[in-house]
Amino acid sequence: MRSRWRSTRLIPSGSSLAVGAGAPEAYVDLYWLPLGAGGHSVRLNGKVYEAIAARLARRAPRDLYHSALVVRIADATYAIEQGPVLPRSDEDRGVVAVGPVGARWAGRLAVFRYEIRIWREGRIPDVAEAVDSPRRLTSDDRVARRLLRAVPGVPTPVWGRDELGAGEMWNSNSVIAWVLARSGIEASSVGPPPGGRAPGWKAGVEAACRAPAR
Repeated sequence: MRSRWRSTRLIPSGSSLAVGAGAPEAYVDLYWLPLGAGGHSVRLNGKVYEAIAARLARRAPRDLYHSALVVRIADATYAIEQGPVLPRSDEDRGVVAVGPVGARWAGRLAVFRYEIRIWREGRIPDVAEAVDSPRRLTSDDRVARRLLRAVPGVPTPVWGRDELGAGEMWNSNSVIAWVLARSGIEASSVGPPPGGRAPGWKAGVEAACRAPAR
């Protein structure tokens, strides 16, 4: 069943509300980071994966991207991202959900778990390598708050598998697409930088449309 959320139009990059044209009190900014930014092994594995996927689809390989959000409301800024479980520290990263990587049984070990964060005044690792970013999706305070409320309800299926039957594997892009769609932003109209791919994005949109409206 399709979600009954009112859809919010994206703000064109040339509009007066685009990034760099002032500092509105509320906004949702999307960042596209090259897969494996700051980590050579992840980047290499991503290239191997995309080479195989491109060969099977009989197309040229593309750049792969991982997405994250920065949300501003009132006097607070939040970094929203799915990533590996980080070592314990005194720093509150705002973890709201945890899921397994590769296989459900493997999630018993921290190295095979991912975490979803709403990190107040937090940071996105390797944000300096982001491409075509940030992209402002909305400056509507109600939408920004609705998005923050939606994050703790995001599904946590096995990373790298299609447990939800959404047509592609679940990953960090699925999480971001899901929360955007549940907040009322037209996530299906959002895409990675030209020439790139965001595996898992469609899975997040599909899962969000299936979830009952709240």
